[in-house]
Amino acid sequence: MSDYRSKFVSPERAAALAVRSGDWVDYGFGAGFPELMDRALAARRDELTDVKIRGGLVIRPRIEAVECDPERKAFTYYSWHIGDYERKLQSRGLCSFMPMILRYLPELYRSHIRVDAAFVPVSRPDEKGYCGLGISNYAWRVIFEHARTVVFEINERLPRLQGVDGSHRVHLSEADYIVEGEHEPLPVRSYRDPSPVDMEIARHVVREIPDGALLSLGVGGVPFTVANMLAQSDRKDLGCHTGTISDAFLTLYKAGKLTNARKEVDAGYCDWNLAMGSQELYDWLDAEPGLFRPGDVDYIHDPQRIGRMKNVISINGGVELDLMGQENAESAGARQLSGAGGQLDFLEGAFRSPGGKGFICLASTHKRKDGTLKSNIVPFIPGGSTVSAPRGVVEYVATEYGVARLAGLSLGERAQAMISIAHPDFREELSRYARENFK
Repeated sequence: MSDYRSKFVSPERAAALAVRSGDWVDYGFGAGFPELMDRALAARRDELTDVKIRGGLVIRPRIEAVECDPERKAFTYYSWHIGDYERKLQSRGLCSFMPMILRYLPELYRSHIRVDAAFVPVSRPDEKGYCGLGISNYAWRVIFEHARTVVFEINERLPRLQGVDGSHRVHLSEADYIVEGEHEPLPVRSYRDPSPVDMEIARHVVREIPDGALLSLGVGGVPFTVANMLAQSDRKDLGCHTGTISDAFLTLYKAGKLTNARKEVDAGYCDWNLAMGSQELYDWLDAEPGLFRPGDVDYIHDPQRIGRMKNVISINGGVELDLMGQENAESAGARQLSGAGGQLDFLEGAFRSPGGKGFICLASTHKRKDGTLKSNIVPFIPGGSTVSAPRGVVEYVATEYGVARLAGLSLGERAQAMISIAHPDFREELSRYARENFK
């Protein structure tokens, strides 16, 4: 390893050396965020033009480089996956969405898109100069190996785990510049109390989960409710192989349910790519590094690897599904609400898994602004909305009215299964469409 001590510079100096007009700059994904470098780059607003910033699923309250330049003269922000803050930016015309499937993201960086500067958040180094990637492994290794200039930002608040086999590890010598300084508390994500509908959906899904199941849980209310119910159930030896590790898994661990003992791959370890949740979750990662094998997107989201393990249960939410089983997980018409993320990856992985089941969970209806009900089971995905998952990979759909199993059914049979879990007020309308179109 080369000597890295000379690479320490101030954030302002790193921003001056790393970024030129016309560059693409990567900020990363999820709750890990290059806070110091963002602030330093924003300070260069009047010196730069046409700098494109890429990120995604930001749960911080602001991105300085975006907020300082509402006319987008210096900086334009692009998101792979719209988070809560990015939705607000989008409504102000300050966020451009880029569609992708998460498992393909590393290949995008390898072969199809350019990255000039990478701002990589890392944990405090150990005595040998090794750092962990904190709470956002993401596709960082691929990105910074293909970047012209790499800046590591040491965040003293990040968990220090490096992965049981170094899967979450980088060395300070791999950076061109290294910055450090005082950071704000890590952004946290909390859960609202489950509604009666959430509880009913979760009950239906929990009945389908066996002992030894390997769980991939999304970050919504229903997956968290499922975890709470499993924690109070008689299930045992549950495992974790998930895109995002959250407080749902901490709940299972505290209840003695999360052992990872029956996993065919990485037995004994929780596998994940991102971490997002409470400070208690981040403290758990820091205090028990031997429990985790964080990995990059190529590893965690690989459907073939997921499919080598038994009883994979993938649980995600959706916006709406049509009678053929096509799912919209991310948009309201042309308005982007989130992104496809890793949902397709885990649906396919669960489909390949012996005993595996991939669930899309959603309430049967939602309330419009005028108080009237709208069905989330629709005759067809409306024009302008996204088909996030094609009908061929959607196997199980759960609402408060039950679980529809779609695999192996004809179009007409799929329609009947979907109608059976729709809200009763809409079943006749849906049945009429099915009779006319799926004779």
